[in-house]
This record gives sequence, structure tokens and C-alpha cells, in this order.
Amino acid sequence: MNNTNPKADFFFNKTGKWQSDFEKLRTIALSTELQEDVKWGCPCYTYEGKNIFLIHGFKNYCALLFFKGALLKDPTNILVQQTENVQSARQIRFTDVQQIIDLENVIRDYIFQAVELEESGSKVEMKPTKAFEIPEEFRRKLDTDFKLKSAFEALTPGRQRAYLLYFASAKQSKTRESRIEKYIPEILAGKGMND
Repeated sequence: MNNTNPKADFFFNKTGKWQSDFEKLRTIALSTELQEDVKWGCPCYTYEGKNIFLIHGFKNYCALLFFKGALLKDPTNILVQQTENVQSARQIRFTDVQQIIDLENVIRDYIFQAVELEESGSKVEMKPTKAFEIPEEFRRKLDTDFKLKSAFEALTPGRQRAYLLYFASAKQSKTRESRIEKYIPEILAGKGMND
């Protein structure tokens, strides 16, 4: 694996539950001649500077996450949408290295398909921010605070969606209000939730 990126070695060298799985996924990834990088603390594989997929792990599974996975043809029915709010990305999940070995050719086919999508310029049609629910508690704040409304509207659509999803996910009004109050300074500063 002479085209490994030393920046990614930390991820593959740490001991843990998925170490052999990660190493096998890396071997497959590097056999495609994509560029290895590190983004969001995970090995990310790119084509001409564009993100194709990353490798990541969770408690119960490790996965390849295809950034435009919603556009991939999935004849083997192995792509998973992480949550209902994930619009573009899809995962192939694994619980042991043998699954990866058994699916190696399929994985490679999905990778090449993802590269072809990138080459074609295909884009995932995202649900517009206006289609997301604005919790009543936040709507009242926006209606009475012009500075807050202007600052919120100046945020990128992704940052707006992140706030709306986070605020709306609280079951109780009191919790929604608390979340909104906590993030008003960030919104006013033009920052996203994770900036």
C-alpha cells in the first residue's frame, strides 16, 4: 500500500474492535487509486479533490459512507440511510471482517459507481431549508427579534438546517426554548452549531 497517506495512519494503527475491518477497507479503497486523506477525523477517499467516501466506526458496526450514496444504484440492497434526516449520504455497514471479504467485489463496484457519479457532475437534490419545520418557539423569537432573524437568514442552508433539526428534535417546549436560548449567541455570531 505505497499510496497510503501518513496522516491517516493514526486511524488504522489504533487498537480496537474494528482494526482488522478498517485495514481491509483501506486495502480495498487504495486498490481503486483514489487519494487518501483525513476529514472529520476519519480516512476519506477523494477523486480530483472531491469526497467519494470515508471509513468510520461505531459501537455496533463499522462502515463506508458514500457522500452521494442516495444516487448510487443498490442492486444488492446494502446501502443504509443513517437517519431520516440524512439526505445524501449512505453507508455500507459491517459487523465483521468476513462480510467485507465476501463483499469485496461489490464494494469496489460501488466505489467505481460513486466515482462515475462524481465525474458526471451528478448532484443529490436536497430538500430546501424552507421545507424543514421551524419550531413555534423559534418562530416567535424570529418574529420578534429582527437581528436574530437577519443573522439566521445569513447562515448557510446547512447551518440553518442543523439548527432547525436540533431545535425540533426536542420533545418538550421547555427543552426547545432552552436549546434556542443556548444557541442565539452562536447564530448572532454567524456560526453553525459545530463551529
